[in-house]
Amino acid sequence: MSKKIVIDPITRIEGHLRIEVEVDENNIIQEAWASGTLFRGIETILKGRDPRDAGLIAQRICGVCTGTHYRASIEAVEDAYKITLPKNAQIVRNLLSMALIIQDHLVHFYHLHAPDYFDVVSALSADPIKASEEAERYTSHPYRNSPTHLEAVKERLEGFVKAGRLGPFSEGYWGHPAMKLSPEENLILISHYLEALRIQREMAKTIAIMGGKTPHPQTLVVGGVTNIADLLNPQRINDFIFGLRDAHDFVKRAYYPDTLMLVQAYREEIKRGDGRSVGNFFSVGGYLLADGSELFSRGVLYNHDFSTLHPFDESKIVERVERAWYKDGTSAHPSEGVTIPDYTDLNEDGTLKTEGKYSWIKAPRYDGRPMECGPLARMIIGFVAGNPHIKPFVDEFLEKTSLELIDLCSSAGRNAARALEALILSEKIFDVASMLLENLKYYDEESWAGFVFEELPSEGSGRCLMEVPRGVVGHFVNIKDRKILGYQAMVPTTWNASPKDSENNRGAYEESLIGLKLADPSRPLEVLRAIHSYDPCIACAVHVIDTKGRRLGEYRLQTSCKI
Repeated sequence: MSKKIVIDPITRIEGHLRIEVEVDENNIIQEAWASGTLFRGIETILKGRDPRDAGLIAQRICGVCTGTHYRASIEAVEDAYKITLPKNAQIVRNLLSMALIIQDHLVHFYHLHAPDYFDVVSALSADPIKASEEAERYTSHPYRNSPTHLEAVKERLEGFVKAGRLGPFSEGYWGHPAMKLSPEENLILISHYLEALRIQREMAKTIAIMGGKTPHPQTLVVGGVTNIADLLNPQRINDFIFGLRDAHDFVKRAYYPDTLMLVQAYREEIKRGDGRSVGNFFSVGGYLLADGSELFSRGVLYNHDFSTLHPFDESKIVERVERAWYKDGTSAHPSEGVTIPDYTDLNEDGTLKTEGKYSWIKAPRYDGRPMECGPLARMIIGFVAGNPHIKPFVDEFLEKTSLELIDLCSSAGRNAARALEALILSEKIFDVASMLLENLKYYDEESWAGFVFEELPSEGSGRCLMEVPRGVVGHFVNIKDRKILGYQAMVPTTWNASPKDSENNRGAYEESLIGLKLADPSRPLEVLRAIHSYDPCIACAVHVIDTKGRRLGEYRLQTSCKI
């Protein structure tokens, strides 16, 4: 007899996500529903605004992806006005975006997702000497790996336990039968969890050098960037590069080796395909390097077929709403889309009305198919395309782990792809920084296109599609009488967390849950691993805001699951 498990909310993510799964008598998931549970009204708020203000408002879509929406919004407006950016401005924007991706991947793995894999209680019985030796299996120079340091980490954990205050480690599924790391491996991961807190803080400072502040950077404007004083100050650029070196060191000596360790421990789950999703991937490419090539490749893959890379065609995108809480008949390409809420209640027992509309997240489809975007898509497409900036890293990883490309299409494999991308970016970002220094050396100090707003066309349409931490973001703007007539934002989590469509095709989140066997249905850790592997940002996919600043509601978060 089947039964439903409701996890509401999913924690350690940005935003409000509800997952319902239906399991059979063997606790194997047969059906799944992913529901974004708060409405995003930013598109409505932008109507009637000055297009030059769009970026400052759109970046409030999320408290994590602020720079992402800021840049995408500004570049959509620039596209509408056909503004050509100075080279310095394009380089600075790429530096900010790449640094943000590195920081985001670090925060996601250690602080949002790693607790699905490490066991705090188990780490208390670890031998620090053996833990130090274990870390050396995965790199010749592990990060802060002395037995003395690991002993101090263990004592710190013991202090938390004795004080009865686990802090960020509270409410974990410690002792869960799906936990497979040894005490020593757990100690290594927890040590790096604590170190990553410092690294992400330093990365925030680094990003602020070019962005003015973080979150919600201020130095991007329609037509360029405003931080020319920083660009002409050698000390500021040196500080930026120094911060990147610190992050690169951590990625190379901690993050990437920790992923190798995780893959080794969860090899059985990887080979079984736990967390494998729809098998359709796409990337829009981008990020110009010094040799004129782009860091990411552009293309589409279908049905886990890695033999044929199809060209990406933006016109094949449609956002569907048959199962989302919006008015039917509004399915369209996002450049023509509208956002008309149409909320329907839950069932009397509190479960979703899963036969009808059940999410605030729309259902984007490419060529009629659900897609997955993000680091996994970028790494696989780059590999298939023979991208010289990506393929060698993937080749080396597959050789070290004795895995195949299809094995990356799993919960643990998705983490490996993200770590690979962080390693690649933390190296290639210096190439982009060199481009900036070279350009400035030849006295190119232009950072803004220079225009008179009143002399620009009074109407136009523009869009920006770009690769960001979780996948492909798209901002689409229509301008009339120098005001925003219509605005749509289509984000990575809209793709990955989409509900079913009228043909009952599941989105990536939902599909990745089908077939998972729960070791303990009262503690559905396997569900969390699959969902967290995408790094959900539901605040980007759905958002609620009151322009008067009033409190809209009060929500009590329940951390346990209901069966």
